[in-house]
Amino acid sequence: MDEQVKRLVDTTWAKLQETPADRRLLIAIAGAPGSGKTTLSKLVTKAINDRHLSTHPNDPAIAAFIPMDGYHYSRAQLDTFPNAEEAHRRRGSDFTFDGEGFVNLVKKAAAPLTEETEDIYAPSFDHAIKDPVEKTFRIGRENRVVVFEGNYILLPNAPWSNALPLYSLKFFIRAPEPTLRARLAARHLAAGIVPTLELGQARADFNDIPNGRQIQEGLLAHPTGTVDVVLESREDETWAPTASH
Repeated sequence: MDEQVKRLVDTTWAKLQETPADRRLLIAIAGAPGSGKTTLSKLVTKAINDRHLSTHPNDPAIAAFIPMDGYHYSRAQLDTFPNAEEAHRRRGSDFTFDGEGFVNLVKKAAAPLTEETEDIYAPSFDHAIKDPVEKTFRIGRENRVVVFEGNYILLPNAPWSNALPLYSLKFFIRAPEPTLRARLAARHLAAGIVPTLELGQARADFNDIPNGRQIQEGLLAHPTGTVDVVLESREDETWAPTASH
């Protein structure tokens, strides 16, 4: 296991031991587009489950992974924006997400656990239809750890900032712009969004890179108040960025 991944897992496990039995441990993992946060979040979730199951083999999974992507506004919703054309062109920027909806999800997950606690559901984003799909991800009563992942979930401005006090741990992945640009261009080409690598780079420069600057500059301006751990993005195959956006 990558040393940085192990560090996050060990930190999370130690924090879980301090968490009251009627509370969930909420983790936020953020980073710019192309930083590898989705893959890292899945690795951390799996490692926490594996560690728990090593001593409780008959238990259900203790950790759940919840990405922010399902909170994209649908294309129909973007059509209602004052400048719908701009909203569609800038899709993926923070204002094209339902930040309040995501914060409400975090609030539900942060509520005390009781015998009456019901399952919580979160949407996913279907890249084939280019829109969210409701009730894809589940947070059950047995999920004592919830790993939230997304570009904007640690931004120090509303509505995203309203969830900051609810996270028990906040991790941020940092990556240099040339690395992000190369990854994003290759991703756009592989996904069939653009026909050439050059157009993939242009697409990254138009939207992804400015969004990444907003994320990195906003978070790293307040490293002690907002983020518990800052990691350096790695090219290591164990947590290289996924191919999807």
